[in-house]
Amino acid sequence: MPEAIQESAKLAVSLATRARSASRHIARADTATKNAVLVDLAARIRREEKGILAANASDLDAADGLPPAMIDRLRLDPARIEAMAAGVENVVALPDPVGRIEGQNKRPNGLDIARMRIPLGVICIIYESRPNVTIDAGTLCLKSGNAPILKGGKEARHSNGILVDLMRASLSAHGLDPNVVQAIATSDREVIAELIRQDRCVDLVIPRGGEGLVRYVTQNATVPVIQHYKGVCHVYVDSQADLKMAEEIAFNAKVGRPGVCNAMETLLLHRDVARDLVPILFERYAQAGVELRLDGRLRSLWPLAKDATQADWDEEFLDLILAVRMVDSLDEAIAHIDTHGSGHTDAIVTENEELARRFIQEVQSSCVIHNASTRFNDGAELGLGAEIGISTSKLHAYGPMGLEELTTRKFVVIGSGQIRP
Repeated sequence: MPEAIQESAKLAVSLATRARSASRHIARADTATKNAVLVDLAARIRREEKGILAANASDLDAADGLPPAMIDRLRLDPARIEAMAAGVENVVALPDPVGRIEGQNKRPNGLDIARMRIPLGVICIIYESRPNVTIDAGTLCLKSGNAPILKGGKEARHSNGILVDLMRASLSAHGLDPNVVQAIATSDREVIAELIRQDRCVDLVIPRGGEGLVRYVTQNATVPVIQHYKGVCHVYVDSQADLKMAEEIAFNAKVGRPGVCNAMETLLLHRDVARDLVPILFERYAQAGVELRLDGRLRSLWPLAKDATQADWDEEFLDLILAVRMVDSLDEAIAHIDTHGSGHTDAIVTENEELARRFIQEVQSSCVIHNASTRFNDGAELGLGAEIGISTSKLHAYGPMGLEELTTRKFVVIGSGQIRP
């Protein structure tokens, strides 16, 4: 084995071993201690705003060549820093799932059976661009009694570094092992390759980034992986939609933050509303700089747009680009989503409650929405306080992963001397 690979393997083993030891430490911490660490962290984030902004400026200065969506994900400002601190406080306010007893029942032989929520253990989180993920992941793991190993993208190296230092300082200040939170500072891919094979120490890998990253981790890991390949999200505007509502939802879902995974990538318009909605909505898109890619029937209503290709229906653009298709029915809309969707987020706009119920029942995505923007598939917006990622695989979690999704359940059996015949 080449010397460089040997060194990478040693670093991965060292990280995993320290995390395993620290995970036992944090798993024993009571709720009051964990909350005290988080309160301290929120205060440190606010106090260190200037330092965080300076670190982020260094990352932005080195970000030449990154696409605009990635720059937007990377950029911090006072409002986003305050949102990070407030997000930490939101997690403090949430119930601690660790140790919760569920599903109690007594068997005929007198055994008391229950299930107890416990931490998953050591979680390796690999992500790109967004420094706020560092705080979200660290905060949720800490409250749920897990030890994260964080690997942010090299483009956010300075921003992530200062945020990890703040978390470790808060842990130390309250008598907890700072190795509860660790970060991989090197960009050496071999470290990741080795870490995702440390199945004796690492319990779960969560890759949060582009499809290429997720596929690489899934194909090379021996540790279980939470998958989220991409977010091809749809809004279907039904024939019985409130058109003003549909306009606002479809605009927000695409333009609000086009570079995030819950942004709409394909708009489906029922043929009965297209003629009335297209001139108003498409003009707003044009003013916002959205590039439209339309199917043949819609091109006759808006001839300045590009023709949609077959590949566009499967594309996560993460940009101000939108594919739009006219459909003749709810069944056709659902069939399109079933064929081209990614299981992330899909929405229907309609005043017909029966059609809405059918859409909700039949569309098999992690979040199905009626009369609201796809942008609400987010841990904070759904009341989870924050999220560590959005799973589009149905095991072990589906949708945003908050505190409860970062725990599992073990059986607890209480007897009084029973033996099995």
